[in-house]
Formats: sequence, C-alpha cells, structure tokens
Amino acid sequence: MSFKTFLRSAAVFTAFVHPATAADLMSFWDSPAKGGNVFNAAPKDEAYFRALADTGAAWVRLTFSKWEGQERDFLIGDADDYDGLIPEDLAVLHAELDAAHAVGLKVVIAPLTLPGSRWSQQNGGEFDDRLWKDSTYQDQAAQFWADLATALKDHPAVAAYNILNEPAPEKMAGGVENGSDQTLHDWQNAQAGGTRDLTAFYDKVIARIREVDLLTPVMVDGGWFANPRSLAAWPRALSDDRVLYAFHMYEPYAATSAPNMKRDVPLRYPGVVTEYAGGEESWNRQTVASHIGAAFNWAEKQGLPPTRVVAAEFGCMRHWADCGKYLTDVMDAIEERGGHWAFYSFREDEWEGMDYELSTSVAPGQFYWLTEEGKGANLPRDGELMNLLRDRMR
Repeated sequence: MSFKTFLRSAAVFTAFVHPATAADLMSFWDSPAKGGNVFNAAPKDEAYFRALADTGAAWVRLTFSKWEGQERDFLIGDADDYDGLIPEDLAVLHAELDAAHAVGLKVVIAPLTLPGSRWSQQNGGEFDDRLWKDSTYQDQAAQFWADLATALKDHPAVAAYNILNEPAPEKMAGGVENGSDQTLHDWQNAQAGGTRDLTAFYDKVIARIREVDLLTPVMVDGGWFANPRSLAAWPRALSDDRVLYAFHMYEPYAATSAPNMKRDVPLRYPGVVTEYAGGEESWNRQTVASHIGAAFNWAEKQGLPPTRVVAAEFGCMRHWADCGKYLTDVMDAIEERGGHWAFYSFREDEWEGMDYELSTSVAPGQFYWLTEEGKGANLPRDGELMNLLRDRMR
C-alpha cells in the first residue's frame, strides 16, 4: 500500500465509521419492489428524493459517476490507476445517501465507471475495453468495491451494490449482440475462465466485497449492455447466494431511442421489425414479454426465485407516440413474472428525453433553455406518462 493510499484509507475510515446497523437486506428484495433511476450530473437534495418518493417509488438506482469530483473520475480518482477512494467525494456520496434515507428510499449504488472501464461519454466517446483484457484492472476494480463496501456497508439507505452499469465484454471481442441464442452461448463458453468471462469477474469482485461486508446484496448486469438474452447465456448462477440479476429493457431500440424521433416518419409500436436473434422480429406485446422472459426463464433454471431478477432500467422517448403503450407492455411483462423494476429516469438534470413528468407540450429546447437559465423548476410537470408509472408504483 502506498503512503497516499494509506492516508486516503485512514481519512475514509475516520469520516465514515458507524455503529453496526446493517440489516439483512435481502428481505427488502423478497417481494417485487418498484422504483426509478437517478442518473444526474450533480448530486441532489432531500426535496428531490421526496418528490421521487411521492410517486410511490420504494428504491432508486443511483450513479455518482457523472458528478464533478476532486480528480478526473469521481470517487475513483483516476480510472487509469486506482489508488484509493477520494474522501471528499465520498462525503458527497454519503450526503446523497442521507438525503434518500431521510424520505425512506432504498438505494442501489451503480457506477458507470470502474478502473479500466471509463464511461464512454467521459472517454472521448470511445468504449474503454481495458477491464476486459487486463486482469490488473479487474484487481483494481475488486479493490475499489472492497473499499466502497467498507465505507458504505452500514449506511441504512444502501440496498445493493450494482457492480457496473451495462458491461459489454463482448463488444471488442467478436460478440454478436443480436446473434442467435447458440451464438451467444458459444461466445460465452469460449471465454470461460478468461478476463472476458463476466461471471468470473463478478465472482472475483464479490469475493472481495464479502471480505468486508457479508450482508449487503449485490446486483449484477448481464453482458451486452445488460441484455436479458446475454444474461440467459450464462452457464451458471454466481457463487454468492445474495445476488440480484439485472437486465435493461429498451428493445426494440430502433423505435424506443432518440434516433427514432429524428426520422421523417418514426417507427411505431407494435409492428416495428428489427434484426433480432440472428433473424428479424416484429415487436408487439408478446415479443416484449418473450425478450424479458429470457432472464426469468434462466433464473428459474438456476433454481432462483423471480424476485432475484430486476429490470433495472427500461424506458422510451417521452415524445414517441407509442411510449405509453410500450411502457405498459414492459411493466406488465415484468410484473407477470414477479420481478422488480426501476424506470429510466427521474428528473434527469441534463437530458429530458425520458423525463416522463414533462408533458409532450414541453419541447426539448424549452427544457434546456430553462435549465441553463436556472429556471428548471418552472417546467410544467403534469405528463401523462408519469401518471402511468405512478399508478403502478402506488
């Protein structure tokens, strides 16, 4: 341990020692829990979390990776060479957790960046593949999580550690995102025991967490940016028995995402046809349920209850004419299988595309202008899509 690391560790320990108050948090996940994603560019206060709690949300999936910190990468310091948590950044994260706890929300911590895997939007738009080809960075990632678990394990708001948002070890190594089931299985089997074996990586990180924290649940995203079919290609469940298995749902992405809104005639749902599973698929309620069902079917084969499965993100562009229908079909599919969900996203402060509180009468330009002028609070928040989500959460 370097002297710099020693000083950081001492500062973190001194600032954040708490009585042993951690509960057996798996009980929180024993029945389906609904919530939202909090992916903001800056930390938020108690009023923000109270507004989210008032929707009926029970939990939030929170990232800190967009925040401005003392060094290049918030909390991590430098994803090129991790050398201990940054105490000043940890204090900011701790205050955010306090704000969520004050209104009764549980929090899942979800980094966008780990050592050797800097979020592409903070990496010049380039996908950072180092984590998946160099075990040195995997060791640093495991150390980061051991340090963070040491600092946060007794905080009453923390309900799970989500190891990394949307990992994609397949991306730079011949994987095929929309390949057939057999192609996905073959790729996964070929990586067994190597640095691109996501299950082996998670086992390594979780083992380090358990050295300092035996209780806090761990949430893991499947590969290919948390695609449920990539999760279903895993040959086994993880070794730890306190794991939640997460997927994200934006398929058919060609229709739900921002580029669709730039088409002269946007793609519609149901009925949009996309490349899928090595062929083509026409998307409707049944297709959505089948795609989501891949994660639940895999969990069932592993002997896991459906409450170990989490739709950790789902959403569509709020201006898309079919967004309400799509959100309904997604929520129906998850709830029929008995899983947890968190919509994307709640009052994101730098992007309005999936802010469902905003009505379709609010143009993107209006959002950005008012936000830049410090008048974001003047935006009308009476969107019907949020009413749809609110009814489900309550």
